[in-house]
Amino acid sequence: MSDSPRRPSSLINTVFGAFLRRLGGWISIADLITLMAELDVDGPAVRSAISRLKKRGVLEPERRGAPGYRLSPAVLPVFDEGDRRIFAGLEPADLADGWAMAVFSVPESERSHRYQLRTRLTWLGFGNIAPGVWLAPGRLLDDARSMLVRLGLSDYVHLFHAEYAAFSDLPGTVSSWWDFPAIQTQYAAFTDAHAPLAALLATAGAPPEPAEAFCHYAPLLTQWRRLPYLDPGLPTELLPPDWNAVAARQVFQSLHGVLQAPSLRHVGEITGLRA
Repeated sequence: MSDSPRRPSSLINTVFGAFLRRLGGWISIADLITLMAELDVDGPAVRSAISRLKKRGVLEPERRGAPGYRLSPAVLPVFDEGDRRIFAGLEPADLADGWAMAVFSVPESERSHRYQLRTRLTWLGFGNIAPGVWLAPGRLLDDARSMLVRLGLSDYVHLFHAEYAAFSDLPGTVSSWWDFPAIQTQYAAFTDAHAPLAALLATAGAPPEPAEAFCHYAPLLTQWRRLPYLDPGLPTELLPPDWNAVAARQVFQSLHGVLQAPSLRHVGEITGLRA
């Protein structure tokens, strides 16, 4: 599921999720185009991305003196769930907490639901251990339940809280259920892209100006916010010894701490919106 940090619709999702939800949830088209221009996205690309987000039910048109858009109420729980995953600092799960297991069977006549289940469970962090059987750390059980109900897929799935009893070498087996190299590649790309800025700001005598902070923070957050979903947060004893999530998380938390507040201030200054 591609979510490039420079893809217009992904950046717009970030602007709404990180800033506009805290500023009333609405923005005029003109102000959104202004903000996106600062991220090197031109007006036609913004309008095209808005059209796609409308079709997906993410944005709804609303005029408040000027034409604009707000988040659809239906997606607000998705953004709230995202906050918990993205900003809570996904520390490794405790092996003693067990597993969330999802078992589903979908008739061939409804195979589109089968594809949707696979996609959504993967995006939530589940690994596929056998046909129709998916596994994740136990702490993801509530998120899985909420997602399945929200999407109308709960009739096809049985959810269990499970414990592993026997018989394989669990660390070796787990590595076949999740694509560790692909996850580490994503973490490495994030660290390579943003660690130099983190080091630079760590030695700077003052925080960046709001406009500069925004131009760094929106792509940073867009790139980061998919990683806590690709990475299920498996217990440390099941991870490879060279697991690079910790370094990437430190880079994100460092930059988030410096850039988030001035970025929000900049969006407020551009739009005239207040929390």
